[in-house]
Amino acid sequence: MAKLTVRLKQHIRLIVQLCFTALTNGYARGFTEGTIYTGPLKNLCVPGLNCYSCPGALGSCPLGSLQSALATPGSRVPLYLIGFFLLVGSILGRFVCGWLCPFGLIQDLLYKIPFFKKRKSLPGHHILKWVKYVILAGFVIILPLFALDAYGVGAPYFCKYICPSGTLTAGVPLALLNEGIRSSIGWLFAWKGTILAVLIIMSLWVYRPFCKYLCPLGAIYGFFNPIAFRRYKIDKTACTKCGVCRKVCKMDIDVCEKPNSMECIRCGECKKKCPHRAIR
Repeated sequence: MAKLTVRLKQHIRLIVQLCFTALTNGYARGFTEGTIYTGPLKNLCVPGLNCYSCPGALGSCPLGSLQSALATPGSRVPLYLIGFFLLVGSILGRFVCGWLCPFGLIQDLLYKIPFFKKRKSLPGHHILKWVKYVILAGFVIILPLFALDAYGVGAPYFCKYICPSGTLTAGVPLALLNEGIRSSIGWLFAWKGTILAVLIIMSLWVYRPFCKYLCPLGAIYGFFNPIAFRRYKIDKTACTKCGVCRKVCKMDIDVCEKPNSMECIRCGECKKKCPHRAIR
């Protein structure tokens, strides 16, 4: 029993990730019939990426909901979504990315596969990490608001043209299960499939490339990291600046200098491996 308890503690983050993914994507009927759940739970957002069109999704993606609200002409300010981001962000910050996002889990599992020589980040990481903020401003906010069709309606541009999570959890399963959707596949599916394929290959080599460089939801939660209820503090009297925390951090953060960096996903590895227990 003691050994089992120790092993569970060692894999607690993976267990939470698996359980939360199963809980928020538990509509089994969708995977057997190629349909999507449209019940009342779909009016509620879950914290991480969770494509509305995924056959198993029981809730909505906050990023997709925000784009839809901004793209709808005459819609009121999406106060529910603003409140949702403020509540979740102020309590958890990017803890959501590290523990509750299904696509983060997928990247973690891919990185564990013993294929390619592993590295933390891509060359030019310190510049590339800002791309997700550009995507947030451009594809999530500006384009849905101002790139309108002939009827004055916008579109969820990030979901439509970029989001690999939606392609993997919604596009691919529905294309396999639903003949009507399969017959209408065109260039857009091929484009998004290419993005997904590239990210899957990169995830075998680089730790969480989507989270690091492309995810606008992570960008939103990252703004809250310095003020979130769950944040890290360095005990300056115990820290010797040995560099262990930076070495084990797969998000490539100098933890002892920036414990609440906007890039931190709160995986807890630095806290676990600190030889002086200086991270709290």
